Amino acid sequence: MGNKKWIFGHSHNQIADLILRMFAGLSMAFGHGLGKVPPSDGFINMLDGQGLPMAVVFAWAAGLSEFLGGLFVALGFATRPAALFMTLTMVYAGFIHHSDDPFSNKEKALLYAAIGIFYVIRGAGKYSLDRMISKK
Repeated sequence: MGNKKWIFGHSHNQIADLILRMFAGLSMAFGHGLGKVPPSDGFINMLDGQGLPMAVVFAWAAGLSEFLGGLFVALGFATRPAALFMTLTMVYAGFIHHSDDPFSNKEKALLYAAIGIFYVIRGAGKYSLDRMISKK
């Protein structure tokens, strides 16, 4: 591959997709979701304090979206729905939970939301369980 093609090329690299999907999914699952399953009383009370009805249900939904959703995205299993739930959770975190915070506090949630939107639109790609299942 010449320098011009490397700099300005538009080839699609499935390995790069796999690396991003696995890193983002595992980071979400173990960096954010694992500590929320089961949801702590503090997490439930925080959601209740923000005015969410059925705070226990939403706490479980958020924890599972982050933990299982992250694992599913990493594996490329049911990627679009998993990424959708993960994205909705991160949009809430970025725009509601951190609404009064500086951008630096919102940035991580919004970055995860953007990655989630990418996988909702794109799907898991070639190296995924979704691809293996869809071929059967």
